Amino acid sequence: MSIRHARRLRRAAASTLVAAALAFTATACGGGDDGGTKATSTSSASQDTGKSGNSGSGNTVPDTSKTIATLKGDKGIDMVIHEAKRDSGGFVTVSGEFKNTSQDTYTIPVQWNGLEKDVAAAGNSLAGMTLVDSKEKKRYYVLRDTDNRPLTTTGYDPSIDAGEGMTFFAQFPAPPESTTSVDLQFPGFPNATIEIS
Repeated sequence: MSIRHARRLRRAAASTLVAAALAFTATACGGGDDGGTKATSTSSASQDTGKSGNSGSGNTVPDTSKTIATLKGDKGIDMVIHEAKRDSGGFVTVSGEFKNTSQDTYTIPVQWNGLEKDVAAAGNSLAGMTLVDSKEKKRYYVLRDTDNRPLTTTGYDPSIDAGEGMTFFAQFPAPPESTTSVDLQFPGFPNATIEIS
């Protein structure tokens, strides 16, 4: 075998190796454009992008066939709770939607984010929501992932247009099995007792 032939074989092998490495890298890095920033949860709930009309893979669409509570907030904003479901992993997932029933754009107050400095980095969230088990005398806060991001709807628009809505979810530690109802508390809305399914 001549030296020229051996060099040609080495170049071809190197080219094939580089092409295979690039193809593998492209495949491994594909699968979405979220930049790896999406929170991971052990339950089936996922983050919501904000507007109810969106149909992206990150939306949480509540089961709107039933309503367990409707809370009237200030300036024409309603909070409709569709479900408070106990999951097998030890969570309670509350889902529903906010509806702007007024003729004006509703600016979402910062109090919805909660008072904890640790979750401020998550941006807009519903970390201010809590569940109170008066029977056990316990208050449950929205769960956090390993990066301390709240397991609730985040990153939504800072306002809701007139006549529009925004779906939401929030996950909490589950109270004992004997607890079948809890009080939901959220800034700007009256307290409401909701049944856990």
